[in-house]
Amino acid sequence: MRSLKSIRAFPRLNRPKDHRMSMLKTMITQLLEKERIRTTLPKAMALKQYADRVITMGKQGTQQAWDKACGIVRTDRERHKLFTTMALRYRDRQGGYTRVVKAGWRERDAAPLAFIEFVDWPGELRPAEPPKTISPLLPFSVQAYLRQQQQQQQ
Repeated sequence: MRSLKSIRAFPRLNRPKDHRMSMLKTMITQLLEKERIRTTLPKAMALKQYADRVITMGKQGTQQAWDKACGIVRTDRERHKLFTTMALRYRDRQGGYTRVVKAGWRERDAAPLAFIEFVDWPGELRPAEPPKTISPLLPFSVQAYLRQQQQQQQ
């Protein structure tokens, strides 16, 4: 049985660390530029974690977040877009800024393909679900019971 220390939180993608990080930084920049890219499924799943962290940096809007983003996002135009357009778009969303949609198999080597895209933009493949508005004071079962009682009274 593996210990907790041996479990990796971030996939290796069969690349050395420098190559992997460089590839993910380039893919982050492309994702910010085009808002949807097609890649293999393992790369898309790794990029999803990394992209959500970068969007959170953009939402923070601090000098420290800007400095961190300078080391990740390659171009000035995309960095500016991260701290203005994307930060405003996701100011009310508490995570889940990207979506991975499976797109079949590549012909040459049968690798699983996927689209990774931002949610809540006009050209998305699948519309985002509206945020759930549940009162934090009542548990779900109590709310369901109250709704059922109101429907029976009507």
